[in-house]
Amino acid sequence: MAEDRRLAALRRFAAHIAEVAPIDLSVRLWDGGLVALAPSARSDLVLSIATPAALTRLVRRPRLTTVVELIAEGAVDLEGGTLLDLSARLGGGSTRGIGRRLNKLLAARTLLPFLFGPGSGGAGHAYGGAQAAKLAQGRDDKALVQFHYDLSNDFYALFLDPEMVYSCAYFPDWQADIVTAQKAKLEMICRKLRLKPGEHMLDIGCGWGGLVCHAAQHHGVRAHGVTLSQAQHDFAVEKVKRLGLQDRVTIELRDFRDLSDVEFDKIASIGMFEHVGLENRAGYFQQIRTLLRPRGIYLHHAITRPMKKTERDFRKKRPEYSAIINYVFPGSELDHIGGTVDALEAGGFEVHDVEGWREHYGRTCRLWTERLFANREAAEAEVGAAKTRLWLLYLAGVCLGFERGTIGIFQTVATKRARGASGMPPTRGDLYA
Repeated sequence: MAEDRRLAALRRFAAHIAEVAPIDLSVRLWDGGLVALAPSARSDLVLSIATPAALTRLVRRPRLTTVVELIAEGAVDLEGGTLLDLSARLGGGSTRGIGRRLNKLLAARTLLPFLFGPGSGGAGHAYGGAQAAKLAQGRDDKALVQFHYDLSNDFYALFLDPEMVYSCAYFPDWQADIVTAQKAKLEMICRKLRLKPGEHMLDIGCGWGGLVCHAAQHHGVRAHGVTLSQAQHDFAVEKVKRLGLQDRVTIELRDFRDLSDVEFDKIASIGMFEHVGLENRAGYFQQIRTLLRPRGIYLHHAITRPMKKTERDFRKKRPEYSAIINYVFPGSELDHIGGTVDALEAGGFEVHDVEGWREHYGRTCRLWTERLFANREAAEAEVGAAKTRLWLLYLAGVCLGFERGTIGIFQTVATKRARGASGMPPTRGDLYA
């Protein structure tokens, strides 16, 4: 009887929303009934609430982490699409002003009964280990990296390109597919590094080996890749053998900070700096400088956040940022581009070029989301339904962040500072010819 009253209250509140703040969306309640949030709301995209306990948990703990856990468990789900489809349905995500139009008393009366219902949560899906800020405080980068990357190579293959490149693609035009765009990205990196046959190149956080193999095949370098992911290491080693590149490409399961007694002509860090943590930034660039020959070129490719009025404000983490860290990317922190340039100069580098790729990464993540959603049954078979839901939420959320400009990405080209000429050409026309 009490449940009937709660369902009836929700339907009345949905009718109120449809009248004063219509949303082109339908909601499926746990009894199977469908309620429309607008007079002509379509039912091809449906927000489902599988149990009243889901609302109880939200009322008791109205936080983003609660929403993430409910989505992971399937207690709340989006049928027929992803967060990208929901954002488009909401007009790009703008729901500002809806709250002012709703009857607050009616909302309270609708939700109050759920406060006292059963609402125990399931198993947590966030990273359970420590996330110390500094290496000296016990930060375990290997464990943090493996939580993200060692899910399953087959899982990543469901949405990445055939070369398994897991970083921002570079689109010659916005209609290019992910395969074309990732090949263009690898080539652009090699061009910016100005690779020459016989040079010794290091790729820090080499992933599944896409860049080192491309550089060896098409630019004649000797390439060395390091990763902390066992799954990536094993895949990359096998790829090197399959391509017959053993004499030119080597892969190590190793922290690049442990490298010594070796000098590289060129060094790339593509989508790896995000794992480092800002407290370890100076040591990171110092090690790169140690490994690089004088006037050697370093290419730094990393996601950023826009700078705030003060560094203190910048270091504060928004709830959605913390959710990404805890559930998908533990231990990671994003710099602002000014902080990166400052740290490079303080670390003994001369900065030459900074190029923003924000819209390229938005397009990349949109294609990844679409590919994973299309292969979601295979993904669930590989890593489970909870992980699949979390990754669809993560990829779509990051896509929206790039498209809206709340996060960005830059490629920064620098050389190890030395007296005299930099060795760089007078223009960059050759890069885009």
